[in-house]
Amino acid sequence: MKNVTLANIAQAVSGILYTQNMPSTVCEKTTEASKVVIDSRQMEPGGIFVATCGAHVDGHNFIDTVFAAGALGVICEKAPKEPKGAYILVQDSFQALEDLAEFYRNQLEIKVVGITGSVGKTSTKEFVASVLSEQYQVLKTKGNFNNEIGLPLTVLGIREECQVAVLEMGISDFGEMHRLSKVARPDVCLITNIGQCHLENLGTRDGILRAKTEIFDFMQENARVCLNGDDDKLVTIKEVKGKSPIFFGREQKNSIWADQYENKGLVGSKAWIHNCLGEKEDVFEVEIPLPGEHMLYNALAAVSVGVLFGLSTDQIQAGIRKVEPVDGRSHVMHTEKFTLIDDCYNANPISMKAAIDLLAMTEHGHNARRVAVLGDMFELGLDTDALHAQVGTYAVQKGLDMVICIGTLCKHMYEGAVAVGDSHTMLYYFKDKAEFFLQADRLLQKEDIILIKASHGMCFEEIIQRLEA
Repeated sequence: MKNVTLANIAQAVSGILYTQNMPSTVCEKTTEASKVVIDSRQMEPGGIFVATCGAHVDGHNFIDTVFAAGALGVICEKAPKEPKGAYILVQDSFQALEDLAEFYRNQLEIKVVGITGSVGKTSTKEFVASVLSEQYQVLKTKGNFNNEIGLPLTVLGIREECQVAVLEMGISDFGEMHRLSKVARPDVCLITNIGQCHLENLGTRDGILRAKTEIFDFMQENARVCLNGDDDKLVTIKEVKGKSPIFFGREQKNSIWADQYENKGLVGSKAWIHNCLGEKEDVFEVEIPLPGEHMLYNALAAVSVGVLFGLSTDQIQAGIRKVEPVDGRSHVMHTEKFTLIDDCYNANPISMKAAIDLLAMTEHGHNARRVAVLGDMFELGLDTDALHAQVGTYAVQKGLDMVICIGTLCKHMYEGAVAVGDSHTMLYYFKDKAEFFLQADRLLQKEDIILIKASHGMCFEEIIQRLEA
């Protein structure tokens, strides 16, 4: 890791370096760290371990373990009683992790694409990374490493052979994006949309807009901004640090827009893209391999970034065509008995309705019913009950065959569905997954097409595992 020596780390994190049990502000060793981890099980010779105090585990208890595994040094809040190697004492290990990632980011000659928004961050990240991989060595955020712990670890995982990093940036409160931007220093800032999520802390969509646009705070001097031009909040951003944003969307007013959209069900879709950024408009067809009309926006976002990075039309088309599904996000799974749409990673009203749209447009025969298994949506603030009810109403209005609501908050979703009074849709409510499992075999039948969706905290992956089996 370029310039990540013990002495430089200590300076970057405002810590005190101890070697041979003696305090020192300078370490003679010039050895660069091989990696930085917060999980002792991931330690390798030459690595740096950041001992953090979590809700259930205190990393300080594993300091001896990482030294036995060959750690170059440890960053910690509490000095080891009998240190077996160099350690750097800091006031806050999590802050030290961010400071170290910021220092390392500034050592790298790499382009960073920062992606945020209320819905579609992960899928958009996959589209952008797939397109850019047609020409560059790309590192992308793995899993849910998009917060104030995950993003610094992702940045610290960049190696010099990487040419572009595609970083997902997620927040739930004001100030978080400001700090993430300080670490990432994006060259391209992309915002997917401004929806109804984290309202508990951010209050309104205007609050969400203000929090998300903190991504601009530390963007590079010549950075560009790509925004969803069909979003009523994002379209109000006319200029960012002296430059006009690049707007993408389905409407012709955007610099990059789409028409002739053809939905091909669970196998994806296709559309014609209009790139109006050059002297001459470039029109080309894209095949989108992931299901759902909302995936078109992810493709348009990827086209925007691809154009900025100088990719050819052929490269952009190929990159979109190669996008692969991510577990928990509109991932279609075919089992011996069911077709499952695994969308259980997270949920808010916009993504719930998009998932219901996807289920509603699937082709189904005499025995194939469209079934939605829906769970609680968290962090929606004062309108929680009403927003759940709206989703229930929407599910019935889309003509689904069965809607199963699970969870305390989903009581309101069930009541919203019942209020529609459509006898075609069978409605069921269960207070928790255990109660649902007792009835699942009776309710579900072979050839059902089943959508599973809820906020991450509902752990609906357990339902996926159960139905797979």
